[in-house]
Amino acid sequence: MGADTAAPLGVFVGLATLDVVHRVASPPRRNEKVTAVRQDVAAGGPAAGAAVTYAALGGRARLITALGTGTVAGLVRAELVERGVEVVDVAPGSAVPAPVSAVQVDVQTGERAVVSMDAAAHRVEAPADLDELVRGAAVVLVDGHHEALAAAAARSAAAERDGRGAPRLLLDAGRWRPVMAELMPLADVVICSDDFRLPGVEGSAQTAAGLRDMGVPTVVVSHGGAPVEWWEQGQSGTVEVPVVPVLDTLGAGDAFHGAYAHAVARGLPTPRAAGAAAAVAAHRVGVVGPRDWLDGLPQVLGVQVVDAAVGQR
Repeated sequence: MGADTAAPLGVFVGLATLDVVHRVASPPRRNEKVTAVRQDVAAGGPAAGAAVTYAALGGRARLITALGTGTVAGLVRAELVERGVEVVDVAPGSAVPAPVSAVQVDVQTGERAVVSMDAAAHRVEAPADLDELVRGAAVVLVDGHHEALAAAAARSAAAERDGRGAPRLLLDAGRWRPVMAELMPLADVVICSDDFRLPGVEGSAQTAAGLRDMGVPTVVVSHGGAPVEWWEQGQSGTVEVPVVPVLDTLGAGDAFHGAYAHAVARGLPTPRAAGAAAAVAAHRVGVVGPRDWLDGLPQVLGVQVVDAAVGQR
């Protein structure tokens, strides 16, 4: 799949894994073996999943991550390239194995459980050409993995924005990581999951308030199937999430982030960007499998949802 060089460039910085996904009727108990009803293997990780979504929506996606050498790294790289993602490996000669995630998806609920090394094994620094890799991007998304790389990419994006008016920096706040304290003041948009918390803060509403107090210009909080909340420049509102049967939640947050990044790159305002992201994430959870949902994702989906139900307060 070749990327459209005229499409807006989105740069995604962070984790890429190999996801081995088993769909099970029930999770195994201690010392028990179960037979899966379906098995899939695909590239995973927050930044990688967002990049795949962005590319599927017609954007030009560049993923900056750490893979290294070895069979697993080769599988991850090949699958991402097949999905239209340009992969920049900042650890090309590393013998440290690329991370593998063991994923179980419950047939009854669609909920997933994940065990992974994440980025724990890789210690990487930013490449010398990082500024060049970020230059010209319409949007940059950082997921907080590979902390030194994440911080450097955020600084590079902020410098590009301040000097030339682009790009917008998005922070995927799925889980608190120490580097978040450095990333948040630089971010234009912080997208939080419902269970993300600032240290010492209880509740997603209090976390959103804390982010606004820190000076984050735009805060978006997703709540699964409940309405998405947003705050921006003294305004706030909600966006309804389409109701669909929940069959597979793996990567739903990544789909939301990738679609939001694509909407930002197209210049959509926050309520419409949140609506586009909610529609894409809902489409994802309604289809079984880590990639099957992309085949049914219309290229015009982000345009069709600009009239999604929104509320402002």
